[in-house]
Amino acid sequence: MRTEAVFFDLYETLITEFEDGRRRSKRAYDYDGLLGLSAETFKAEWSARQTRRMNGTFRDYPDVLRDILAARGLAVDDRAVRFLHESRLEEKRIPFAPIREDVLALLARLRAQGIKLGLISNCAREEVDAWESSELAPHFADRVFSFEAGCSKPDEAIYRLACGRMGVRPEACVFVGDGGSRELEGAERAGMRAFHAYWYNTHIESAYPKLTAPLELLRVLG
Repeated sequence: MRTEAVFFDLYETLITEFEDGRRRSKRAYDYDGLLGLSAETFKAEWSARQTRRMNGTFRDYPDVLRDILAARGLAVDDRAVRFLHESRLEEKRIPFAPIREDVLALLARLRAQGIKLGLISNCAREEVDAWESSELAPHFADRVFSFEAGCSKPDEAIYRLACGRMGVRPEACVFVGDGGSRELEGAERAGMRAFHAYWYNTHIESAYPKLTAPLELLRVLG
């Protein structure tokens, strides 16, 4: 069956937050001084809201911070919330520039073959603030952000939503991702062929075919 569309994951597939094994952005925020919470407590509260953050329960990052503070019975310092929000926006813009040349080459060549490109990303609003102004956006016919969709990978619903919006059948689609959030399994259950993007994140193992460089996908698709 001819491949009609390729759907990509975003973080650690098309872009990365890491360089030489380290995060490209600084993340040592003084949560104790700013919010009255230790870093460990903040991390626990943040992790406890993972699914709700991805599925759009919270309007934005400040909304999450206010919910954490309310749960802990702490007062909201609007200046601290604004500072952390602006810092996080800046942090999440960093992975969008520059984009790897072979990633851009892959997207251009797939489009030249008449294959539609789609994005399926588990993300909160601030994590994709830089998407529309990035070099990636013009290559994509559509993008599905989980916080807008109200569901997230590996839920089959988000893959089927993406296919429906692009007017393609899952059976004629390929999904490429680094394997986080069990996204490859979800894509397969939805009826797609799944490939493991293994060029950025090599810490996740899977039984799916590995691509060690973006342009390998062209060979696989023939």
